[in-house]
Amino acid sequence: MSHVKAGGSSKNVHNNAGPRLGVKRYGGQTVSTGEVLVRQTGSTKVAGPGTFMSRNFTIHAAKDGVVTFQKTKVRRFTGKTAPRTQVSVQ
Repeated sequence: MSHVKAGGSSKNVHNNAGPRLGVKRYGGQTVSTGEVLVRQTGSTKVAGPGTFMSRNFTIHAAKDGVVTFQKTKVRRFTGKTAPRTQVSVQ
């Protein structure tokens, strides 16, 4: 007779904090080098001039300046273009 060990109940496993994603510095704000501008899952916003994107898609300021946001079209691997917001520091 086949049988499986009893599995215990796990009720207290879904109590971790949220990832705190989103825009951290808005357009017109002055920033210094290395500041986090946007925390995101995937590349919903793209890094423009004066910024760089880290491994987890967080956009940082590469120099001191003022943050600006503008709409652009990014070309996908398939050749299709997709609208994205470009974050840059001037």
